[in-house]
Amino acid sequence: MRVLIIEPFYGGSHRQLVDFLERTWLQNGWNVKVLTLPAKKWHWRARTSALFFSQKIPSDVTFDVLFCSSVLNLAELLALCPSLGSRSVRKVVYFHENQLIYPVRAVKERDFQYGYNQILAALAADVVVFNSKFNQTSFLDHIQTHLNTQPDHRADWRTIRQQIESQSRVIYFPIDWDALPHHIGAIDLPTGPLKIVWPHRWEHDKNPDSFFKVLARLKAEGHQFVVSILGEAYAQVPEIFATAQIDLGPEFIAHWGFLPSREDYYHVLQHSDIVVSTAHHEFFGVSMLEATYLGCLPLVPNRLVYPELYPKECVYNTDQQLFKKLRAYCITPRLVSDHRHRFRPQAICDQFKDVLDDFYDILKEDGKGLKKLGHQMQT
Repeated sequence: MRVLIIEPFYGGSHRQLVDFLERTWLQNGWNVKVLTLPAKKWHWRARTSALFFSQKIPSDVTFDVLFCSSVLNLAELLALCPSLGSRSVRKVVYFHENQLIYPVRAVKERDFQYGYNQILAALAADVVVFNSKFNQTSFLDHIQTHLNTQPDHRADWRTIRQQIESQSRVIYFPIDWDALPHHIGAIDLPTGPLKIVWPHRWEHDKNPDSFFKVLARLKAEGHQFVVSILGEAYAQVPEIFATAQIDLGPEFIAHWGFLPSREDYYHVLQHSDIVVSTAHHEFFGVSMLEATYLGCLPLVPNRLVYPELYPKECVYNTDQQLFKKLRAYCITPRLVSDHRHRFRPQAICDQFKDVLDDFYDILKEDGKGLKKLGHQMQT
């Protein structure tokens, strides 16, 4: 099997997926070629990477499979490289996220082309893989709305949805549990102040404003806690991060900033009590699941992918509910240990045990199981 993997945004979970699949398929004796670009300037990668990659694909090699993320304009690449468009090449596109529901203040602010390119990529692929049921459903359900923003001469959205749905399936992100250190968080009782971790990208769609407002209220009421703000920061960092760092002060901060060493990153997760998400845009959340596996008690909003992955005890409906939960844990830190004992790390791992088999399945030429949905996590 000769596989070509293309990733225009080689960072974060995109990088983790590429590295995991490359390593796994090489161990299987396959011939794997990987082409990537650094995880910078996402908008330019989405717009222009197809032309760049068309000049990097070796012309003297015939591939059986093309695997790419939805950042790549697949339809454009196939037009530039007709050999990849052959029916003998199985084209698989993986959706880490979708642009049809990217949060914007007004519809007119949404860049039509990003979502349109993802629709074209799904149509050009043989197999469309979504990393969660929420991702799949939200994409399919918003095709009509997205295409209807065109002023006239619209394509038939029903036909488009039907085609994409017929060749799509859900496969949860293949977290490499064996690469994670030993789970210790749920064993050790909390000592000292409550340790809260926020392991997300420093961007507006992760809704840091709500998170820091809750922390400010906790501090104002005199509750004791320390926070670790991890995750990657890009060129334009929301102002709230600088403001919050000053307002919280060093006595409430355990770590502030991206940790390039995975060992250091995992160490912080292992020794934290609670991991929090306040995101407005999330389709899987690798960092949340890693933190949960390493012993953190997860608190997640009742939206996006989270109700699909976490039991209702971990879900909050409003920022006020998040505040009350964190306040209770600040007052009685032992509650964290009591509550997170129900989240056995092996149970999380077991819920993903068939993922690797699913990735092998989508590469088969007969397409066995293409309409089967992913294995929904049991809560």
